[in-house]
Amino acid sequence: MRVVVAGGAGFLGSHLCDALIDRGDQVVCVDSFTTGSKRNVAHLSGTSGFELIEADVTTTDAFAIAGPIDAVMNLASPASPKDYLAMPLATLAVGSDGTRNLLELACRHDATFFMASTSEVYGDPLVHPQTEDYWGHVNPIGERSV
Repeated sequence: MRVVVAGGAGFLGSHLCDALIDRGDQVVCVDSFTTGSKRNVAHLSGTSGFELIEADVTTTDAFAIAGPIDAVMNLASPASPKDYLAMPLATLAVGSDGTRNLLELACRHDATFFMASTSEVYGDPLVHPQTEDYWGHVNPIGERSV
C-alpha cells in the first residue's frame, strides 16, 4: 500500500510512519513542521518507500503527490492547549481546510480516509484511560476548548 500520512512528523504520526514502513508499505509523510519535528522522521530518510514532503495541508499545493495513493491518514494538527492558544486560527484551519483538502485527495485517488483526533476532545477527563463511551469533562471556554 502507498499511504499519505499528514502530520507524519508529529509524535503519533512519526510512530505511524515507522509502523507502516515496518509492515512494508510505502509512506508519503506530509508535515509543515509547525509542531512536528524533522528529528522524528530523520531515521527514515533514505529508507526505501519513504518520502517526506514539507507542506501545509491547509493549502492545495501540499497535494501535488505523484503516483497512486491507497490511503490518506490525517494526523495533522497542533494537539495541546499550549499550541491552541498560540495558534488558534491555524488550528481551526487545519481542522477544516486541511481535512477538506485531505478528503479531496482521498476522493481523487479512490483511497481510504482515516481521521485521527487527540484525547484533548475529552477536555480534562475524570476517567483514565478514556473509553469510547466516555463523553468527557469539557469546559467550553477553557484552554482545551479549541
